[in-house]
Amino acid sequence: VQLQASGGGLVQAGGSLRLSCAASGRTFSSYAMGWFRQAPGKEREFVAAISWSGSSARYADSVKGRFTISRDNAKNTVYLQMNSLEPEDTAVYFCAARRSLGNSDVYTNSGSYTNWGQGTLVTVSS
Repeated sequence: VQLQASGGGLVQAGGSLRLSCAASGRTFSSYAMGWFRQAPGKEREFVAAISWSGSSARYADSVKGRFTISRDNAKNTVYLQMNSLEPEDTAVYFCAARRSLGNSDVYTNSGSYTNWGQGTLVTVSS
């Protein structure tokens, strides 16, 4: 599956953005999905993940309560709704995919993913 992330941009602190990750291929519904981010000079970090069925999700502590991951398997798309954005959220955001059998399995380790999108830049100004 090939992934294309979009929706990044410049937003003021406290604002919102919704990222989208469109996947090619007819087997999207068998893939667990994740969002990761990488700030300048820092390592890539986990943000959120969702199971192939959408029944389970997990978040990094730093975004819990502010970000929501969701998916629409009919549209081959996963979303990341980001609210109450903070300057510390500034980063390039990547979506990732991996095949998964369990309908509630989620993966927080970047090494678990086999497919990656190109990234979309989110800049939050103070």
